[in-house]
Amino acid sequence: MGDASGLKQIKAAAAAAAAAMGKAQSHLTKNKDESHDALTAAGDFKDGQTEEDAKHGDVSQFPYVEFTGRDSVTCPTCQGTGRIPRGQENQLVALIPYSDQRLRPSRTKLYVTISVSLCLLLSGLAVFFLFPRSIDVTYVGVKSAYVSYDQQQRIVYLTITNTLNISNNNYYAISVTNITAQVQFSKTVIGKTKFNNTTVIMPLDERQLDYTVPTTIADEMSYMFDYCTLPTIKVHNIVVMMQVTVTTSYFGHAEQVSQEMYQYVDCGGNTTSMHGHVQVY
Repeated sequence: MGDASGLKQIKAAAAAAAAAMGKAQSHLTKNKDESHDALTAAGDFKDGQTEEDAKHGDVSQFPYVEFTGRDSVTCPTCQGTGRIPRGQENQLVALIPYSDQRLRPSRTKLYVTISVSLCLLLSGLAVFFLFPRSIDVTYVGVKSAYVSYDQQQRIVYLTITNTLNISNNNYYAISVTNITAQVQFSKTVIGKTKFNNTTVIMPLDERQLDYTVPTTIADEMSYMFDYCTLPTIKVHNIVVMMQVTVTTSYFGHAEQVSQEMYQYVDCGGNTTSMHGHVQVY
């Protein structure tokens, strides 16, 4: 009876020891698995980090590769030796160093100085050649005078032809559009005319123009008929005042030049002036 009781106690102790051993083994297995998982996770993280570094972290060690083909354009930041995909040149940001030579304008002062000097030179030449200069009108004299009489009405008809010398001092051509003239005798206008003619005078040139003024001495001056037809006098000179206005135009601008002078005219016969000499007929 006592032996049976002791045997039961031994079996119970053995069962408790076996249970404790199983529990310890279970905890050991669980810790081992956790350690293995931790090591595996650490290894995977290390492998992943290595692959990521291989892809992105050490990209500067890879050689430069150009995009070639029709779908690429020249890279603006690669000194003209690289290319970027076509269609992205308005999207990509170009980073250019401050010391890049392309950021330094080449000979800007020289180009500006040359441009300003050229503009000033052209402006000076334009002002020099286009600046309006005077147009000189010189009265040369009476070229001819033809006389006729009306015996019944005691009228003297005097046709006077005058010569003008017009000088163009400009560096461009001018046009003489018309000549207006009148003749006065004893403060009375005895004849007037307007000569419309478009005559072109070349730059720095001069022209001689003739114009004719028909005059009539009559009415209150009929006493001049006796003087002009007096046979005892060889030369029947009278003093008349010539007034002439020359209208010229250039570049759409009209200019008038006037002259007044006194001349001797022979009313007793026809006269013609040639080379400064007067011939009487």
